[in-house]
Amino acid sequence: MIVTFLGTSSATPTLTRNVSAIALSFTRRGRWWLFDCGEGTQQQIMRTALKLSRLENIFITHLHGDHLYGLMGLLASRSLRGGSLSPVTVYGPPGLERYVEAMIETSGVHLQFPLRVQIVAPGRTILEDGTAVACAAANHRGCAFSYAVIEPEQPGAFRADLAKQAGIPPGPLYGRLKRGETVHLPDGRSFHGKQFVGPPQPGRKIVYSGDTAPCDALVELAKGADLLIHEATFAHAHRQLAERSGHATALQAARIARQAGVRALVLTHFSPRYDDERAEVKLTDLLREAQSVFPNTSLAADFLSVAVKRERNGDAARQAGSVGDEAQKT
Repeated sequence: MIVTFLGTSSATPTLTRNVSAIALSFTRRGRWWLFDCGEGTQQQIMRTALKLSRLENIFITHLHGDHLYGLMGLLASRSLRGGSLSPVTVYGPPGLERYVEAMIETSGVHLQFPLRVQIVAPGRTILEDGTAVACAAANHRGCAFSYAVIEPEQPGAFRADLAKQAGIPPGPLYGRLKRGETVHLPDGRSFHGKQFVGPPQPGRKIVYSGDTAPCDALVELAKGADLLIHEATFAHAHRQLAERSGHATALQAARIARQAGVRALVLTHFSPRYDDERAEVKLTDLLREAQSVFPNTSLAADFLSVAVKRERNGDAARQAGSVGDEAQKT
C-alpha cells in the first residue's frame, strides 16, 4: 500500500502546496482510492504515475471547499478519456449526494461510467474486496468524518526451511502444503500444511483524520494503526485559532498518535502562514513540537509517497515508510 500526498495545504493553495487530497494505491491490485478532492486535484494527479482510469473509490471527509471542490472536475475529466471505464463510488457525509446531483444537472456533464454516491455514518464499516473502511465522527464544523483502511489478516508465510528439515522433497509437494493440504511420502509419513506455515500476518491499517480538533473517537479509530495521517493546521502557540476553527495543532496530533499507539505519524493540512520564510513560526517548529511527544513523526509535502509495508515472517515491527527510507517524492 502506498500513500501519495496530492495536497497538503489548508483552506487555500500555495505555490508549493495544493489543498487536501491523498491517494492510496494497492500495488498488487493496480487500483487506487482517493481521500478528499480539493480544487486542482486532477492536475496534481497528472504529475504522478496515478491513472484516473484505475480509480475505484473516493472518500470525502466533509463538505468544505478545500476538500471537495475538485470532485466534479476530476470525474468529468475521467469520463472524457473514453474507453471502457470501471464504476466509481464516492463516499461521504449527508449532503454529498445533493451536491453531486446539482453539479451534474447544472453543468450538463454526462459521465461515461457508472457513478454511485454512498452516505456514511459513524461506526459504519464499508467492505471493498475484503478491505474494511471504518468511519468515525470528527470534531469539526459541520458533519465530518475520519476514515480507517483496515486490511484483513493474511495467512502466515510458508516455511520451506521446516519442510526441508522434515525431509520433504522440494517441488509440487511444497505447493500442496502451502495450500493447507495433507501430503503422504513414500516412507509412510504424512504431513499437513499447517505444520509448515508461520503465524498469521496482521493486515495493515492506515487512518486519515480529515479536519478535526482532538476527539476520543479518532483515538479509538486509530488504535494500533501502522500510519496515522493527521491534520496539523496550526502550531501549538496558535492553539486558540485551532480551537475557534475546529482544527488541531501539531502537538495535539502527536498526543493522539501516542494515545492510539500508532507506529508512525504524518502531519498534513498546514496553514499557509507557516510556509512563509519570513514567518516567526515555521513548519520545522511544528515538526519539532510533535516529535517532542511522538518521535516517529514527519511532515507531508505535495507528491510525497509513503510505502506501508506488510509484516513478514512473524516480524512484529511493521514499518511505515514515511519516516524511513521508503518516503520519497513521486
